[in-house]
Amino acid sequence: MKKVIVTGGAGFIGSNLVQAYKSNGFEVIIIDNLTTGKIDNIPNDVTFYEMDIRSPQFIEVVLKEKPDIINHHAAQIDVQFSIQNPVEDASINILGTINVLESLRQLKEEKDAVLVYSSSAAIYGNPNYLGVDEEHSTIPISFYGVSKLAPEMYIKNYHDLYDIPYSVFRYANVYGIGQDPKGEGGVISILVDRIVTNSVFTVYGDGKQTRDFIFVDDIVHANLLASEHPINDTCNISTNIPTTLHELIETAEKVIEQKIELEYEEERPGDIKYSYLTCDKAEKLLKWTPQYSLFNGLEKTINYYKNKS
Repeated sequence: MKKVIVTGGAGFIGSNLVQAYKSNGFEVIIIDNLTTGKIDNIPNDVTFYEMDIRSPQFIEVVLKEKPDIINHHAAQIDVQFSIQNPVEDASINILGTINVLESLRQLKEEKDAVLVYSSSAAIYGNPNYLGVDEEHSTIPISFYGVSKLAPEMYIKNYHDLYDIPYSVFRYANVYGIGQDPKGEGGVISILVDRIVTNSVFTVYGDGKQTRDFIFVDDIVHANLLASEHPINDTCNISTNIPTTLHELIETAEKVIEQKIELEYEEERPGDIKYSYLTCDKAEKLLKWTPQYSLFNGLEKTINYYKNKS
């Protein structure tokens, strides 16, 4: 049985990964400091360490547990927080990832372990062209984008210097079951919350901004593939489909078969206007393609929360 450590395993994507790893026969260990992760997301039958990835004890745990895979999803993910708190943002995302890499370097004296790292579309900045492929320039317009890009470079160097196998995934806008509506980048989770509570949804800007919305189950599938076959490369995990905020709202209205009340406010600093990512490279390297349409993903997510409320 393969053993995987999921950092951030009590969070949105991490908790979905934990369930998938368990279902596929992995022994799962969660490391999470519960700053944004939820204790309710942690199954009873997994090993859990309440711990910051920056701590020296993190390396001790890795050397004790000797995982086959570290799936690194612990991160500061709020763009606005990064603008207000750049030092803490960099500490978590950059220094935290270096600590993860150091644990893998030290573990290598006993065994090889694979790293799967979650990066972000934010590393590209304002696109020079659409769809954005992996060769696009990386000029982030937020500190968050910088703090997700720098670890990619560290990972590449650790691979070149110490032969640590890895896969880096640049996620488009992920949504689905388990996403906190209070989190940044969770426009769909906020929209679903407003639908369930029958309250007003705020549109920042004119609603014409585009995003590439990808359902969390498709993200999980890519991570499982990379856990078995690291690509030692970087690729987008996306749908290759641009969706305006207005189109997102219209699709949600089709799912619930009623109108959603809207209000409009000014655009927020650090937000990119238009973005969608190609996914040809992931198809080539991982034999992965997205399986969920926006309607299907929204339907599954909305129905889950409606039934829960």
